[in-house]
Amino acid sequence: MSKIDDMALFVQVAKSGGLAAAGRKLGLSPASMTARMNQIEQRYQTRLLNRNTRQVSLTDAGQRFYQGCLRVLDEVAVAEATLSQQEAALSGTLRVTAPSDFGRQYVAPALAAFAREHPDVMPHLNLTDGNLKLVDEGIDLAIRLGNLPDSTLVARPLVQNRRVLCSSPAYLEKAGTPDTPAELAKHRCLVMEWGGLAMDEWYFTTESGQSAVRVRAAMTSTDGAMIRQWAVDGCGIAMKSWWDVRQDVLDGRLMLLFDDQVIGLNRSDAGSVGIHLVYPGRKFQPRPVQAFTTFLLEWMETL
Repeated sequence: MSKIDDMALFVQVAKSGGLAAAGRKLGLSPASMTARMNQIEQRYQTRLLNRNTRQVSLTDAGQRFYQGCLRVLDEVAVAEATLSQQEAALSGTLRVTAPSDFGRQYVAPALAAFAREHPDVMPHLNLTDGNLKLVDEGIDLAIRLGNLPDSTLVARPLVQNRRVLCSSPAYLEKAGTPDTPAELAKHRCLVMEWGGLAMDEWYFTTESGQSAVRVRAAMTSTDGAMIRQWAVDGCGIAMKSWWDVRQDVLDGRLMLLFDDQVIGLNRSDAGSVGIHLVYPGRKFQPRPVQAFTTFLLEWMETL
């Protein structure tokens, strides 16, 4: 049997929860299923299944292999559809990850609209301000904020973006508006925590170059959406992505401070802080991923 056949069999076992149940769907006896699974595990010198008399479960290696098999089988289906010039309806899973704030405001509604147009596609959205390992987690598409380091991942720009400093009118009326970035050290600041570190050093441009201000963290969170909400609620001053607070600024819930001086949370933020579409390092994307990429790009253009 080919590797593709083995992958298809393994996916069926994982979905069915047992060798016998998968065998009934595939028309194979329990003995044949056991022999095939033994051959697959011997080929890769890895135990993929935890087995007992009634059911099976995936090992950690099995889970990674399962996600990889799904992607390979999806790409085979795409290639076959292309060769036969079929224009079948989009179907299958679409696993997307995005930063908490940007994901809730833009990606989630776009996915909902996309799913209404393509009901056979099943989206899964993972909201996190951390960077997941796309291959290990079986992620098809990531939206990431920031200037990306070199990697084996494939990236393309989604929208132009920058860092901004913002606060509610209520906070500024009570605490006063700082005249210079250095005065931020005297204010309540809302600080993002990332990777266990507080992002409490904020960068600005001055006449003599770049300047760093160490702010006092009055409140911290690992969730960017929480930082924005606290700012709207008048809890202090926050450094945010423009797209995260865009609607709050347009509606008057937040005001920008030192907008012509803000660099961001790192010296490298100067100029712009991109928002990118990021894919695992493979050449061809499944059709649902390609379709949603186009959909999201057009969605953002309408805002």
